[in-house]
Formats: sequence, C-alpha cells, structure tokens
Amino acid sequence: QVQLLESGGGLVQAGGSLKLSCIASGGTFRIFTFGWYRQAPGKQRELVASIGKDDSTNYADSVKGRFTISRNSARNTVYLQMNSLKPEDASVYYCQARFLAATYWGQGTQVTVSS
Repeated sequence: QVQLLESGGGLVQAGGSLKLSCIASGGTFRIFTFGWYRQAPGKQRELVASIGKDDSTNYADSVKGRFTISRNSARNTVYLQMNSLKPEDASVYYCQARFLAATYWGQGTQVTVSS
C-alpha cells in the first residue's frame, strides 16, 4: 500500500514562499505520476501541478511562473516550491500518486496566506 506524507505547509504573508514536500513509501517511486492538488473550503479540489515519471510537468494557469514541481527519486520525495504567494493560494494542499488505475492521496497540509 502506497502512503504519502505531506509537510511544509504553514502561514506566510502574501508575496512570500513555501516549499511543500511529499514523501512516498510502500511503492516503486519511479513509476508514479505525482500531482499536487488543493481544496479551499466550499470549493472543488483542483490540480495545481503534476510531474510524470519522465519529469514532464504540467501547471494550472493560476500558478504558472510562480510554482515549481519537482521529484527526487533518491529521497522518494516530490516537492512543490511556491513563490509569490497570493491570498487566493490559501488551501489544503494534497499530494497524489497515480499509476494506471491506482490513485493514492496524502492527508493534506494547510497553507494560509495573509494579505
């Protein structure tokens, strides 16, 4: 069973930066596509960024140029570097691992951005 553990959330002022981490265990890290999603209260969960097993990346338009997703196979970890944070980026951020029909989620980490 794959387990995902996110960390790195917290409170930051608008314009600041945070780096989220997602450590994966219980599976073969290199075969997964990973994604960072976020969900604000009363809103649907949305894809923020994803990274394939070939390191190809994809970003939501709202975060392009500000967020960077990366993966480190030696550490079984996926990162989300978030710069120039805005109040509208405040959400619970979730890590997702996907391989064929299997999808796994972490428990989420809260990001709060003060204006």
